Amino acid sequence: MNDNNPLSEAADMAGAGPAAADGAGAALAAAEAKASENWNSYLRAVAELENYRKRMDRELDNTRKYAIERFAQELVSVADSLEAGINAGSASSGSALLEGSTATLKQLLRAFDKAGIKVIDPLGKPFDPAWHEAMVAQESRDQPANTVLSVIQKGYSLNGRLLRPARVVVSKAPGADAN
Repeated sequence: MNDNNPLSEAADMAGAGPAAADGAGAALAAAEAKASENWNSYLRAVAELENYRKRMDRELDNTRKYAIERFAQELVSVADSLEAGINAGSASSGSALLEGSTATLKQLLRAFDKAGIKVIDPLGKPFDPAWHEAMVAQESRDQPANTVLSVIQKGYSLNGRLLRPARVVVSKAPGADAN
């Protein structure tokens, strides 16, 4: 049976005749259907991943924009207190202005505390270069070396991370030279 038909030659070689060709066609159709199904699943997964990425980008953008919202709300009330103190100070004595300023500072420190901002006030504590910036080294007979004698400017940390070091005067032993 050699009629130069490649399909019948393949079927004859397989020894199954025309039935084998129909079986191969069915297998091919099944494989194509499975490939099509896999392709559609892939396209859905890619689209779902892209939608997820866009949603996360939007959420991250909103988080960046509104992360300090609670802190900002606290500061608005501090600004109100400062404004009221200035208005009251122009009409009254200096003691009322001092009292209002003290109350406003307490309110600001409460807002800082709620936001995770802590004051670094190391007076009398050992000097720590990770949290303090030594402005001056001063001889002292009353304090051991490397003790904070005075605070020039308080430092601040945010949730355990340094925002600004405390600027301090540090003790040194009498007669010790600063190189």
